[in-house]
Amino acid sequence: MATRTVKTGSEESQGGMGSELGSKVTGTVANTREFLRDVRVEMKQVTWPSREDVIATTWVVIATVAFFGVFLAVVDKLVQMGVAYVFKRFGG
Repeated sequence: MATRTVKTGSEESQGGMGSELGSKVTGTVANTREFLRDVRVEMKQVTWPSREDVIATTWVVIATVAFFGVFLAVVDKLVQMGVAYVFKRFGG
């Protein structure tokens, strides 16, 4: 069974909160150090692509974006012409 103590105002003014704050800051610094150590360990396990792979996939992305840009421009123009035809035909 857990019990909880309640601090009075005089206990808090004598540094009760200060010691808790100090442990929180220390815990935060320790947690940050552990996180950064874990990041360094994980980054050593990453398999990085070669320069040729990056260049090839970049060209694939550029070509795909260009294709869909042209495709959507054509579709937009066709829809625009269709709407204009409907308005001209039926008035509006």
